[in-house]
Amino acid sequence: MTKVTVIGRRSNAALPVRAFDLFRKINIVLSSQMTDSSLAALLKQATVPLQFGTSGRRGLLADLSQLEIYVNALAELEYLQSLPASEGGIRRGQELYVAHDLRPSSTGFVDGVPRRGELAQAIVSAAVDAGMVPVDLGAIPTPALTSYALARGRGSIMVTGSHIPFDRNGYKVNTGIGELLKHHEAPINRKVAEVRARVYGQAFSDSLFDEDGMFRAGHQDLPELSQAGAQDYMRRYVEFFGAGALAGIRLLMYQHSAVGRDLIVEILRGLGAEVVVAGRSETFVPIDTENIGPEQLATIQALVDEAVSEFGNLDAVVSTDGDSDRPLILGVEAGPHPRARFFGGDLVGMVTAEFLGADAVVVPISCNDGIDRGSLKDLLEPKTRIGSPFVIAGMQVARKRGKKAVCGWEANGGFLTGSDIVLNGRTLTALPTRDAVLPIVSVLCAARERKVSLIELFTQLPKRFSRAALLKQFPRAKGLEIVRKFSPGDESIAQVDFQTTGVTVTGRDGQERVAGADEAEQFRSISAELSIFFTEADGFDDIRALNFIDGVRILFSKGDVAHLRPSGNADELRIYAVADTQQRADAIADVGVREPDGILREIERSLSA
Repeated sequence: MTKVTVIGRRSNAALPVRAFDLFRKINIVLSSQMTDSSLAALLKQATVPLQFGTSGRRGLLADLSQLEIYVNALAELEYLQSLPASEGGIRRGQELYVAHDLRPSSTGFVDGVPRRGELAQAIVSAAVDAGMVPVDLGAIPTPALTSYALARGRGSIMVTGSHIPFDRNGYKVNTGIGELLKHHEAPINRKVAEVRARVYGQAFSDSLFDEDGMFRAGHQDLPELSQAGAQDYMRRYVEFFGAGALAGIRLLMYQHSAVGRDLIVEILRGLGAEVVVAGRSETFVPIDTENIGPEQLATIQALVDEAVSEFGNLDAVVSTDGDSDRPLILGVEAGPHPRARFFGGDLVGMVTAEFLGADAVVVPISCNDGIDRGSLKDLLEPKTRIGSPFVIAGMQVARKRGKKAVCGWEANGGFLTGSDIVLNGRTLTALPTRDAVLPIVSVLCAARERKVSLIELFTQLPKRFSRAALLKQFPRAKGLEIVRKFSPGDESIAQVDFQTTGVTVTGRDGQERVAGADEAEQFRSISAELSIFFTEADGFDDIRALNFIDGVRILFSKGDVAHLRPSGNADELRIYAVADTQQRADAIADVGVREPDGILREIERSLSA
């Protein structure tokens, strides 16, 4: 077990392909400015640059020196200072709100070689050197930080690795009006290169950092803690839903190491629910709400059994991931053997959007396609690539088209509001970032309003079932190679449909056309090669369509869906499955990631062959 020493007032995988080129450019710049006495010349460990994922920058803790965090954060803040306020720009002298999750490395040191940690302190130092006034909102959910900062038109930074394992961490920057979007990444990376050259080129004797890339000064205190963000987040939901909104409901809050584990309990109790707490852990527990497996379900079931024996029947189990921006929701069957039943985030989003009275919904291509068959199908905007920046961009388009109640969500359950939402005469201000509390409370209110159990509520949705699974320690470069292998060369193509009369191509602009003879043959060849892996023996039938919006999504004639996609910020390869029964969706996911001979491993071996 890793020995952890936390000091303060609160308690080498392969690089992706795109990182190699960046790494080479960094070294060219540094070598051109390096002297024998520079910081760059005396660093013991080669730089592994932080990369943008689908949400913020993350990496292995061993690579996350305070120097690397400082350089990237300082560059991002300087970039935001170059923008006008209308585009989220910030100004020197303004407050910059900072918060963090409960990973030991976020605010304390983790022993190792080299020693790492106190990432929040590196962020604060970067903020001070950028001329900002850092305000520490403490250990609160990412959406609580974002909500508080956006209401004041200020930037914010959350130190978190979200759901990824203990040996990783990172941070996420927000502008004064919302999340960083994809068009920000290239200019930010250019600014990072500029700041890196400046900081690394300093004389070692003048540098803030030692040869391990850590602050020479050692431990640093964070600014005085402010409770304002936590208090504001609680008021947001208690005032919107009303103090008695969950009266008569008994919940189990699975706390583990979620940063919102206490605040969310306060919110739920403030809404009138009876809340039993269980499973609190002082060791970080990586909960990925998009990949809840049998072991985690067994842990939750054991907590349910214990709680029911002591307190009586439960209506639901709720929890979140590490930074509490993604919900985990389970209904509990009443009776002598109360079984907990997990509901995927894409289904949770459907119930939430309907309850809130949305007039436009935006989801990524990976979401359960039950949305195409239910009451929301006429409100559905064009599906996006996976990741909150793409969902946010889609919501912005809907707002420009005149929609008034705009929301979106991801398969992991994180729910975003792109406009103010009005319900029962109360207004919830827009929060265009992933949030866990809004969907948790909304589905509970919806069940209470309809006088049904949570399980009965979800049975009213279209009978489409989903499951996601992944292979860990799967090099992202190899995952991208798999996607390229089964994709057309033309990136303007969103989907191809195979019909008896020919092949239809749909572009990313929504326009349809009939494929030419050579093009149709290329698509049939891709389909035939995929059929080698998705076989009749495993229950698959003919491929009727292929979607390329993000990864490769395979649609089969009898309704099964298998979607392959590498993670945006970790060495993982995911498979998203959708089917007409939960048993079939589970089977698709299981055969996809089965070791050592599952579909994803067979495809991997085919690349080498």
